[in-house]
Amino acid sequence: MKTPNVVFNGIGSFVPENVVTNEDFLNHEFYMEDGKPFDIPNEEIIKKFEKITGIRERRYANDDQLNSDLGALAAENALKNSSIDKEDLDYIIYAQNFGDMEAGTNRVDNMPSLAAKVKHKLKIQNPDVVCYDIIFGCPGWVQGVIQAYQMIRSGFCRNIMVIGAETLSRCVDPHDRDGMIFSDGAGATIVSASYDDDRKGILGFANRTDANEELNYLAMGKSNKPDLDDNTRYIKMKGRKIYEYALDEVATAMQSALKRSGIFMENIQKVLIHQANEKMDEAILRKLGQLYDLRLEAKEMMPMTIQKFGNNSVATVPVMLDMVLKGEIEGHEINEGDDIILASVGAGMHINAIIYRM
Repeated sequence: MKTPNVVFNGIGSFVPENVVTNEDFLNHEFYMEDGKPFDIPNEEIIKKFEKITGIRERRYANDDQLNSDLGALAAENALKNSSIDKEDLDYIIYAQNFGDMEAGTNRVDNMPSLAAKVKHKLKIQNPDVVCYDIIFGCPGWVQGVIQAYQMIRSGFCRNIMVIGAETLSRCVDPHDRDGMIFSDGAGATIVSASYDDDRKGILGFANRTDANEELNYLAMGKSNKPDLDDNTRYIKMKGRKIYEYALDEVATAMQSALKRSGIFMENIQKVLIHQANEKMDEAILRKLGQLYDLRLEAKEMMPMTIQKFGNNSVATVPVMLDMVLKGEIEGHEINEGDDIILASVGAGMHINAIIYRM
């Protein structure tokens, strides 16, 4: 039997309508890691934050929307853009990290799985559509696509839905300036077998996990405000450590994926990197160019959504891909036959990269 290409057969996304600007944080009480309040005004904290991250605004889910609600909406859009019926799916893989956390609770809910909840919301009746979640930090959607690729190439599957969705606004410390980074959103993709003669789809990938000192670069911890409930935990990050780690390793992972795919960097039209920090992503692209003695221009090669959407974790890459394909990011387009890179980095610490031909 012929080995299939593995292609994206329908992409969809959903970003909440609730816009939260940087100015909305002017009245927050920000504290440093040692519990001491900042000795500079919030206007200056926010100005420095925007300069470093590039984030001007982000989107938060409505109080009545759960993570799985966002994922189901993105899944519906992906199915509409695909050539398959929902009952013909083999698997639903849902990349997420905190489950269906209700507004105001800070309580993780992962039972039943969000993938199973999406199957229910989509009213899929076929019992052979198997559902499971993966927790892989921000690179979860990319990792889900890698898993789908492996399953389809094995010959046992033809169509797999991969969803990446998160409501990070519900697990951030309101007294930690890093909390302004995170946001909510969802992206979904139908990954399918294709028996076209031309080589296309996923051409190669690379992934890795560093869990020595890197393990706690992103982890859960107490609020920066000393007198808050000690039993509540929030996302905590060591920003400088993450920046240094990502700068050293993400470009190398993309280089490994290129080697495995047999594609030259000169042939890559776009690089879609997880939207964690504008300056960090630009530095990663420069590092990638240095590996090949190339000058890679971020404005031309690297679309960005972080300025308006913030870091919505597993959703950043599929949302950005969907927007580029729809012509919704000015100055960027992806055409049939283009070779692109999808890459991410996040809690674990995990890194992964995919080389894809449209």
